[in-house]
Amino acid sequence: MTSKAAFTDEEWTRMRRAPFVAGMAISIADPGGPIEVAKETMATLKATSSPPGQEELLIALSQDIMAMAQQKQNVVKGFKIENAANAGEQVLGELREVAGIVRAKATPEEADAFGGWMVAVAQAAADAAKEGGFMGFGAEQVSAGESSMLSKLRDAVGA
Repeated sequence: MTSKAAFTDEEWTRMRRAPFVAGMAISIADPGGPIEVAKETMATLKATSSPPGQEELLIALSQDIMAMAQQKQNVVKGFKIENAANAGEQVLGELREVAGIVRAKATPEEADAFGGWMVAVAQAAADAAKEGGFMGFGAEQVSAGESSMLSKLRDAVGA
């Protein structure tokens, strides 16, 4: 079992914001309007509050995130998209690096669970709002762009 003490402050900060970066990947993959973004953000927050496993590392991260959210602190502080043209690659690169940090310092089970958690958060964001169509007609639950991003995200985090 791996605790927060195994990571530097910078690593912990990056790990703590990773679920939100995973949710952001979905919004970037198929940008919708403000209602869709709000639904995806709320789904990300909800999925972040309940990791899919009981690994000590995931629970500690989730509790830290929820404490920050309750105090109205910006969990994604410090992460910035440098170039909108390749925002998807920047997000995937960040998730790839964070997954590497977790693999290097956590148990293999925790690293697998972390990757699975990132995918679960992104899937929740993708499922949160229908994309396309007109007034709900012809819209799809998960767009082709979101499906593609989910696949790339799985590869990036090793899930």
